[in-house]
Amino acid sequence: MSDAEAPDETTTWPELAIGLYDRLTGRNAEITYEFEDMAVDVPSKTGDDPEYAHWRIDGTLTVKTREKE
Repeated sequence: MSDAEAPDETTTWPELAIGLYDRLTGRNAEITYEFEDMAVDVPSKTGDDPEYAHWRIDGTLTVKTREKE
């Protein structure tokens, strides 16, 4: 497949989340993520020398979409 035929590629986590939500909205879809002792360091800002919040995730995160009533 040539570059002209290739689908748009997602390059960031926010783009991925927005694209996924857009595709699922209106379809009463549900996505479940299960995490086992996952650790994430979340930066307070972009650029040089951010501070980090340390998040631990251990459990289930469910994302549901539905139409507004």
